[in-house]
Amino acid sequence: MTDLLKFVMNRIGLLFASAVFMVSCAPDYSKLVENRNAGGALGTSYSIIYLSVEKQNFQKEIDSVFKAVNKSLSTYLPDSDISKINQGDTTIVVDKMFREVFELSKTVNHNTNGYFDPTVGVLVNAWGFGPSSAIVMDSTAVDSLLTFVGFEKIDLTESNRIKKANPNIYIDFNAIAKGYAIDRLAAFLDEKEISNYLIEVGGELVGKGENRIKGKPWVVGIDDPQIEKGRRLKILIQLKDRALASSGNYRKFRIDSITGKKYVHTVDPKSGFTKNGSTLGTTVLASTCGEADAYATAFMAMDLADARNFLTEQRELDGYIVYLDEQGEAQEFMTEGFEAMVVNPND
Repeated sequence: MTDLLKFVMNRIGLLFASAVFMVSCAPDYSKLVENRNAGGALGTSYSIIYLSVEKQNFQKEIDSVFKAVNKSLSTYLPDSDISKINQGDTTIVVDKMFREVFELSKTVNHNTNGYFDPTVGVLVNAWGFGPSSAIVMDSTAVDSLLTFVGFEKIDLTESNRIKKANPNIYIDFNAIAKGYAIDRLAAFLDEKEISNYLIEVGGELVGKGENRIKGKPWVVGIDDPQIEKGRRLKILIQLKDRALASSGNYRKFRIDSITGKKYVHTVDPKSGFTKNGSTLGTTVLASTCGEADAYATAFMAMDLADARNFLTEQRELDGYIVYLDEQGEAQEFMTEGFEAMVVNPND
C-alpha cells in the first residue's frame, strides 16, 4: 500500500470514528421524562414543565424560591423586608434579590422616562389596588400623594439599606417581582442543567429549548384583553429562550358602588390618576421575565404612540399591543420580531 493510500485510509477511519462518536454522544430525546410542578404562589397559580433524563421533583426547591421572594419583596406580608421598609424601618439590610430588583427597576425607570416607577405604590393603594384600603380620590388628594412619587427619591446605599427622601414614600415591586421570581426559577433549572423547560406564573412565562418529547417548540397563548370574564386566547406564539409578560386592565379594575365609574389598576406616575386609555393590553418579549414584566407595565401607563415608538426604535425587546382606534374598534400592533413568533392555529 502506497503512503498516499495509507494516508487516505487513515483519514477515512478518523472521519468514520468521529461520526460514530458524534452519533453516540447525541442526546436520545426518546428517553426524556416530562416533570411537572403546579400550585399557588405570589397570589396566583403556577405551572412548571421541565424535561430530564430521569424523573425529577424540585417541589421543595420551587417552594423555597417563592418563599424567599415573598420574604424580600411582598407588600402583602407585613413581616417582609419591603413591608418593614415601607413602615419606616431604616435598619433593614436588603438581600441580593431586593438589590437586583431595585437595580433593574432603576434601569427601566430611566429607559421609560419614569413611566415604570415602583414608588407609585402610594397611589396604587389609594386607588384601591394594593394591600391598603382605598380613599376618596380627587385632584387635591392626587397632588398631595404625588409628592411621595419618584424613583429618584429613594436610594440604595453601599450598606444595602434603603434611604428615602421622605418617610411616607411607599415602594411597590409587585409589577416586577413576579417576573423576577420566574427568572430565579429559571436560574435554578439552569443550575440543574435542565435544557428544556417552560415556567408559567400568573400568565407570565419563560421558555427554554423546546418540548423535545413532542418534537415541537413551546407554544403559549396570549389572552384577549377584550374578555373581562373567563378567558379567550387572542394569539399563539412560540417561546424559545425568551421571557414573556403581559399587562392589561381587563381583569384588574373596580367599579365605584356609588358613581358606577370604572377605575383600572394602571396608575400613571406622571398624573397620579388611573390610566383608562386606548391601550387594552400589552405583551413584551425580553431576555428576562423581570424586564418583560416591568416594560409591559410601563407601556400600559404610556400613551399608545409613545409605547409604539419605544418598541420600534430599539431591538432588545419585542412587543404586541392591542388597542382601540378612534372608532372604538380593536386593532393590533406588533414588532417584526414578535410577528415572527406567531403561530397559525391551523398549522
